[in-house]
Amino acid sequence: MEEFSTRTDLASRALGGGVVWANDEFFAAADHLVLPSAPAFSPRTFDQKGQVYDGWETRRRRSPGHDVAIVRLGAPGVIHGVDVDTAFFVGNYPTHASVDALATDGYPAPAALQAATWVPIVPKSPLDGDTRNLFPVDDRRRFTHVRLTIHPDGGVARLRVHGEVVPDPTLLPAVFDVATIAAGGRISGCSNMFFGRPHNMLMPGLAQHMGDGWETARRRTDGNEWVEVTLAAPSEIEFVDLDTSHFKGNAPGAASVHGSLDGGEWFEVLPRVPLNPDTPHRFAVASGRAADRVRLDILPDGGMARLRVIGRPDRAFLEERFRRHVAQTDAGQSMR
Repeated sequence: MEEFSTRTDLASRALGGGVVWANDEFFAAADHLVLPSAPAFSPRTFDQKGQVYDGWETRRRRSPGHDVAIVRLGAPGVIHGVDVDTAFFVGNYPTHASVDALATDGYPAPAALQAATWVPIVPKSPLDGDTRNLFPVDDRRRFTHVRLTIHPDGGVARLRVHGEVVPDPTLLPAVFDVATIAAGGRISGCSNMFFGRPHNMLMPGLAQHMGDGWETARRRTDGNEWVEVTLAAPSEIEFVDLDTSHFKGNAPGAASVHGSLDGGEWFEVLPRVPLNPDTPHRFAVASGRAADRVRLDILPDGGMARLRVIGRPDRAFLEERFRRHVAQTDAGQSMR
């Protein structure tokens, strides 16, 4: 059941996700639901409305009903599972929750979202307090929004919506970062991630600090560390960015990049190049071959803030993937 939780959090604020409407936020704002950071708690920390919680908390309901928050996914895609995290809510968590999803074009206003026809993806289910409540999702359609309903009221620290990104190809330029999570890139292998997860390298924007990147343990044997990335689509690669920002005493001494297509042999994209600490590096490349995977080798070990693979993707691949998931969605949606 927990395997889905290693996938991309489509709702994360780091990808542009946001809470667009909630019916009640009396004790704590619903915006906390999509924060990428782990929830925190400081006991006996009070403001004018009571104990401060790092999550969404509604008032005690004195009439029948439930509370609702609508979330715009930062990266629309196929949802594989939902994590309703009630961390630190022990006497004030909801007894049950349900989750619905929606696919829509454009940027509908909250009123239009409330009136839409939603697809149930997690039925009303019991919750435990102060824990991650994991619910797998079998529906393989592409969605743009989710609606969390808590029964009857209470607090939820985070809502994670794990899945695979399926971008709309009409909104993508001819050349872009085909490794970024926001376009559907993902980590498919890694030798070591002792200090930092490699998926951090594929996140949008600049790294904020050293912990916002990939960092390995100190290697004490021969060889080197590596990470493999599945690209958003088979692509002709034009530039590779290797950003060691914030890594000053622990940047790799050198790096190289190889590509592969359809599971074939690896070929050279970027030969071994020396790297400087705390430096964004850009390298023009011209392998003349398309790749759907790249492998970054860092020598011998260390940390990398961001990896960008700027390429010209196979548009037919992107369009077919999008069409496949949207065709299923169209049959049951009312806002398209």
